[in-house]
Amino acid sequence: MSGPSAPAVLAVVGAGPRATGLLERIAANAPELWDGTRALHIQLIDPHPPGPGRIWRHEQSGLLRMNSMAEDVTMFTDESSTIEGPVRPGPSLAEWAAQFSGRGPRHAPYAEPADPEVLAELRALDPADFPTRRAQSAYLDWVFRRVLTELPASVTVEWHRTTATSVTGPPDGPQEVRLDGRDTPLTADLVVLAQGHIGAEPAAEHRAFADFARRHGRFHLPPEFSADADLSGLRPGEHVLVRGLGLAFVDLMSLLTEGRGGRFRTRPDGTLHYLPSGREPVLHVGSRRGVPYHSKTRYRLQGPRPALPRYFGPGAVDALLAENRPLDLRRDVWPLMAKEIGYGHYHELFHAHPGRTTLPWEDFAAAYDRLGWYDPDMTELVASAVPDPADRLDFEALDRPLDGLAFASPDAFQDHLRTYVTEDVARRENPGFSADLGAFLALLSLYGQLPRLVGSGRLTARSVAEQLDGWWQGFFSFLASGPPGFRLRQLLALSEAGVVRFLGADVRIAADESTGTFTVTSPTVPGHTTRATALIEAYLPHPSLDRTEDPLLRDLHRSGAVAEEVVTDPAFTHRSGLLTVSPADGRLVDPSLGGPHPRRIALGAPTNSRAVAAFARPRTDSPGFRQNDAVARALLRTLAEVSPTADHASVAV
Repeated sequence: MSGPSAPAVLAVVGAGPRATGLLERIAANAPELWDGTRALHIQLIDPHPPGPGRIWRHEQSGLLRMNSMAEDVTMFTDESSTIEGPVRPGPSLAEWAAQFSGRGPRHAPYAEPADPEVLAELRALDPADFPTRRAQSAYLDWVFRRVLTELPASVTVEWHRTTATSVTGPPDGPQEVRLDGRDTPLTADLVVLAQGHIGAEPAAEHRAFADFARRHGRFHLPPEFSADADLSGLRPGEHVLVRGLGLAFVDLMSLLTEGRGGRFRTRPDGTLHYLPSGREPVLHVGSRRGVPYHSKTRYRLQGPRPALPRYFGPGAVDALLAENRPLDLRRDVWPLMAKEIGYGHYHELFHAHPGRTTLPWEDFAAAYDRLGWYDPDMTELVASAVPDPADRLDFEALDRPLDGLAFASPDAFQDHLRTYVTEDVARRENPGFSADLGAFLALLSLYGQLPRLVGSGRLTARSVAEQLDGWWQGFFSFLASGPPGFRLRQLLALSEAGVVRFLGADVRIAADESTGTFTVTSPTVPGHTTRATALIEAYLPHPSLDRTEDPLLRDLHRSGAVAEEVVTDPAFTHRSGLLTVSPADGRLVDPSLGGPHPRRIALGAPTNSRAVAAFARPRTDSPGFRQNDAVARALLRTLAEVSPTADHASVAV
């Protein structure tokens, strides 16, 4: 009688939210797809704690926060999820936190976070609060531990607290994963790469600025994750040029002000006042748009939730692909996307604030259905049905608010931008403008359709480069991924205190060898030049296989075992810096094989799946959850078919 089969082994490189979500889907699908008579051993490889991973690890400043409300963050599928596997609901971050104050049921496995500051935050957390990243770290740690309890007895997980440096092996045999500091590699039947957001060595422009800074004794920070940045070289009172007004800037702003002992105080009129510590640098900040990201809304829909998507769903993508011609995102696709966002906006306006409209919703919707977003008749329809321009949706004005504006002096521009930010925060915190949230939810619904459109190869190379990876990603972040309103009120206080100075739009930065200073100009304040002794690039590193900091990806790339996404046509070639994967199951495309590698899979940020988030807003049919489910089911089926082998070797944690 033969002994038990050797276990199947799955190696997962990365143990953050993406890997945790994949494990949750393996646990959900295992009862159907895994024969419990054979063991499955999952090897997790990550130097950072499972669940939070690097980005959400507890060991970062308590000043850093999420840009989502607690009720808008979940790791669990729900009734909206269109997946083949079973739906297994679980608590959002807000619902999970409620147990610590006695406002909600306890969720097993139950344990209070060890950090007393995090526990105090969770006990006081309102669903509409924007939690610290440490609170999210505690939630992700709990999700990971819950998933372990939901795996069948035949499935075990082992965490290796180190870094994977290479993976080798034939397409039809076991894979060997080498680990930093370990002599013996792991042997696995399948390997999943789930490293999440990965840093990159500086590009040529940043290397030139870094060399200038070294020669002149100046400070330069290339694109980097804010929690990892070393800011100790910035001196009190030093003038610093900051390029970027997105979330990375907001984090850096906090670390260089409150993080250096400054304090915000609330005046009797509710505005904030900043009390400097004297250790802050002076931040001169600008960007392409010249304005900060729009603040996040802090209210809920007032009307019923519309069924989305309506104009840019699978059927619309099918129709575009059926035209069998090259597609331009702005010309062929954006009008449908804009109409979708507009529908979410006006659906909420008409249902929640009917007194500000002149037509019944049914009449408006019938006319809206027939018209294209940029049709003159659409403009007339909206103008007649929505009398107040403040209630209308104008994407071009939203996208470039400083276009056509010029100011006689830097001080005049400071006044203008402070007014702009004040009005933006007031609007995003006023439920009377809940149509903005309707637009945001419609915006989210678009993301599930884009990967199929990109994967079809119909978008021109220039369109992918300049419009999809360029304009669209920036516009989405600007409109939908901004900071909480309190961060922008802090920015206003810092501006009034002179700690932050706004530079304008389309900033141009140079290095002046004669003075050893960085310089910046902007057409927003013509003829004015600002000089500084430090330069910070306040945005995340762009993906790059050529310059990746991840040793495993670097090794695969140099050996020719992975393919960078290259979109090319007779007029243009675009190299995205992303891993090319099979859209159906995430398998890594291996040029030496001429197609997907049967035993290697990659998920998340470094791949050309594009912006499939590891966690999501509840009840939005998250594309990330759909991908996790499909990949988990494919993994289980493949592992069940792999012949048992005795070659697997394990390394103690």
